Amino acid sequence: MSLNNYIMNSRIIIPMKINLIHYTAPPVVGGVETILARQASQLARVGHTVHILTGRGQTWDARIPVEKVNLINIRHPQILRAKASLDQGIIPPDFTVLVEQIQNELRRLFQGPQVVIAHNVASLNKNLALTAALYNLSQENQPSQLILWHHDLAWKTERYQPELYDGWPWDLLRMAWPGAKQVTVSEVRRQELAALIGMPMRDITMVPAGLDLADFLGLPHHLARLADDLHLTLAAPILLCPVRLNRRKNLELALETLAELRQRMPQAALIVTGPPTPQGKAYLESLKKLRRELGLKGAAFFLAERFPEGISEEGLLAFYRLADALLITSKEEGFGVPLLEAGLAGIPIFCSRLESLQALAGENAAYFDLNDSPKQVASLIAGRLLSDPVYRMRIHVRHDYTWEGIYRKQFLPLLEI
Repeated sequence: MSLNNYIMNSRIIIPMKINLIHYTAPPVVGGVETILARQASQLARVGHTVHILTGRGQTWDARIPVEKVNLINIRHPQILRAKASLDQGIIPPDFTVLVEQIQNELRRLFQGPQVVIAHNVASLNKNLALTAALYNLSQENQPSQLILWHHDLAWKTERYQPELYDGWPWDLLRMAWPGAKQVTVSEVRRQELAALIGMPMRDITMVPAGLDLADFLGLPHHLARLADDLHLTLAAPILLCPVRLNRRKNLELALETLAELRQRMPQAALIVTGPPTPQGKAYLESLKKLRRELGLKGAAFFLAERFPEGISEEGLLAFYRLADALLITSKEEGFGVPLLEAGLAGIPIFCSRLESLQALAGENAAYFDLNDSPKQVASLIAGRLLSDPVYRMRIHVRHDYTWEGIYRKQFLPLLEI
């Protein structure tokens, strides 16, 4: 998806150069490192140019270069010596020189308009020379936009108290940096930071940690991009029709049901995975015409439009993991393998009341009659899903706690200049 035309809430967001800074990056293992990696992946996925500046780490994704800066490394001998002195409340004689060295290196890396997201640099006293250097540069408007991302707050954590003192540079960890945007990872941290730096809570953004949906569900890269292109992470529910485009599959009912369902669940989407039969190309055109008439563009997707020969078995399994429910509207079925697949995938089954399908699923599916109206079928689906806490939690996580959802809801506004 190109960000050149990405619009959210009437705001046009253009691709940017974004540098993420932290003391360490993957493959170093840690909570902040994991969040950093997922954040970087999401930013790169939607088209930003992303670099990571760190003391220790390696490039794990060709789209996200990792540049090591020696004096960001909290294990560097000069940084260790400085910290040992600062922990005793003594500013070392070479501290100003150390700050200038880091400033010069960062100034070189901050060339041109860009966003810098600094994780914990303005929160912890692990490398106060880096903190001071970044603060000084920020007051020179380098970078053009600075976001301070707070996971931990030294001044609010008991174990750090013996290492903190009044005055510079320790006060940099408890002040609002002019011009910088403030982000915390939880509401508790937001309240703590507001009290610490004397900033109204409304001026601090809370952006939670999240899951990488594609990684967690094991989506192949090309299908992860497709899901992002189709905005499927915002859909609720995602109904899956893993069938070929054949008139006996009665997909007109699936489309009409989706149109009715969107009256109650406006973000509902439908995915039909199969290719047309040799005689089914005309049927696909008729379904596309019906989709237009029902106003379902952007909600009903025929993968045959992108994969004329059909998707792989791996791809089909990925869509089962992404989907919220199976919808089978067939007028006739000899067996019904999708019901078995849905059973193992753990998603609810909504299907026409055919003897072959009832023999497979028994009481474990929700059935509708073929003479039921689309409104009745939609009511059956909505009633079952909306009363299911598993479904509700699934949507809650997908919308609010995946990086795809977090990016659209909370990250994009931060990137506005």
